Amino acid sequence: MPTRKQRRRRAKERRHEYEYVYVDEEGREVEVEEPEKGASRSKNGQRPVRTRSGRRIDPPSWNKVGRRALIFAPLMLITIRLLERGEPWPASVFRTAFLLLVFLPFSYVMDSFLYRSYQRRTQRKP
Repeated sequence: MPTRKQRRRRAKERRHEYEYVYVDEEGREVEVEEPEKGASRSKNGQRPVRTRSGRRIDPPSWNKVGRRALIFAPLMLITIRLLERGEPWPASVFRTAFLLLVFLPFSYVMDSFLYRSYQRRTQRKP
């Protein structure tokens, strides 16, 4: 058998839109004022610029690329060790370093390409 609290909650869900009603400290149901239906504004009064996914793309930086390398370097080393089981450790580390040497500039170029396309896309919109 449901408790009194559960019965009240179920009845409230059937009566109202759940988002706009809450119970205060004394147990009374109070309607909430509806929030304004407008986009939030930034400090200078303009709407914040977002991509389709809702994310903002930051300018490319070598620090971001370095952090990405710290994530991918161990994964590359593990993959190389699993694919070439008989290879000595120094050769695997050398191969990983070579892959990182290719991966880091490529990653920076891709970040700059994405940032430039993001800039072009946001400047077109009013």
